[in-house]
Amino acid sequence: MPMNRYTRGEDASHLGDVPSLDTEFTQCGLLPTVRARNWSGPRRWWGGALDVEGLAIASTELCAAAVNQLTGSQDLFAIEARRAAAAFASTEHLRVAGQQMSPFGAYSGFFQTRDGWIRTHANYVHHRQALLQALRLERPELFAESLLDVDAGEIAELITGFGGIAAKVRTRAQWQATTMGQAAAAEPWVKFVMSDVSRGRLWQYPQDVIEPLRGLRVVDFTRVIAGPTSSRTLAMLGADVLRIDPPHMPELQGQYIETGFGKRSAEMDLRDQRQLNTLHDLLSEADAVLLGYRPGALAALGLQTQQLRERYPNLIIVELRAWGDTGPYANRRGFDSIVQAACGIADEYRDAKGKPGALPVQALDHATGYAMAAAVMSLAHARRSLGQTGHAKFSLVRTATALLDQSLPTTDAEPLGRPALRKIDSTFGELVYAPPPLLRGGLALDYAGPPTPYGVDEPVWR
Repeated sequence: MPMNRYTRGEDASHLGDVPSLDTEFTQCGLLPTVRARNWSGPRRWWGGALDVEGLAIASTELCAAAVNQLTGSQDLFAIEARRAAAAFASTEHLRVAGQQMSPFGAYSGFFQTRDGWIRTHANYVHHRQALLQALRLERPELFAESLLDVDAGEIAELITGFGGIAAKVRTRAQWQATTMGQAAAAEPWVKFVMSDVSRGRLWQYPQDVIEPLRGLRVVDFTRVIAGPTSSRTLAMLGADVLRIDPPHMPELQGQYIETGFGKRSAEMDLRDQRQLNTLHDLLSEADAVLLGYRPGALAALGLQTQQLRERYPNLIIVELRAWGDTGPYANRRGFDSIVQAACGIADEYRDAKGKPGALPVQALDHATGYAMAAAVMSLAHARRSLGQTGHAKFSLVRTATALLDQSLPTTDAEPLGRPALRKIDSTFGELVYAPPPLLRGGLALDYAGPPTPYGVDEPVWR
């Protein structure tokens, strides 16, 4: 079934304010100080202990505000809350040839220990191997049982030391008492580092509200959900997005498909000097790069943030870390679910038996992803209007802090009803998926096309 780029959006009334996430944007002059509240639909639908709905609306609305600023339109682009809800639950809605893609592996989840709980993440093979190696298990079926004899904090640190991913489940008060919790609380939600543009390539805005990012070249070094959600959004708006992955560490298929709409995908072994040279050729003609790998992973290749800023001074750089760039966890790996466990969110969602829980969706990932897209567009606008370019830093832990700091609205939750899903044929089979949350002039946007097969595209610009 071919894609219809726009369909008529639903009319609905605003039901209460949403939290503002644009403070750092406006302080840097990257968004207007006052902007219209461009969203419609219900205010509460999931319910629960935290205002996840407010985070979803605020982050997607921030994205709409950025494209409105870029196009010079006050409220042409807006958000429909029901579509934002479906987009944040896109993993749940995705069907590939009729099959749901399981997001978590057998060794990922909450596990009880001698003195509490830990949360593990072992969806990737190398993380699973590190986890089992840390526990020295010859019989993996005894994994859960073996944790009952150890302390949560000690085993989480041991797993981390072996290159695995785990976190002790803490209350919010316990998290705030840690050095890492205090470091996260002291950071802004997004940190901008600005500089004047220099001579060289600068993207020319096409003055096209249908594809406002046409011609914008984006190198995508991100995985899982947050970064790829950002680049998928940029591709939807017309950007030429090229995702780069190492051939020895392939992405999980379900995650790739879910966030791969409208983008191209290339495998490059950057340990090979010729392929690294090819990447630098790409970067020399790129407008933006998204970075989401573990801190330090690209440093040996000359691709760390500061190295990129020095070599490509006009390049827009948007960087994502799990734990921010200060505090004892700054160089650690991390995922949405792990951050939830560490900072007190999992504790807020315990069930009646005391088992920790999770947000109804991967909200830290999705909210941060839409904000990253907004940052790219805001910085592209700054290059044209202010003569400045920049580097934006995001972290999942700071998004979690913003969520925890937000008070619950008084609006009652209301059922969403059946989501407006779409279908399209692809090389993976028929895809059923949640469309993006943005509207243009009251019409709902859709992605430009299905995901391409993983790693098949040439590392060249169109």
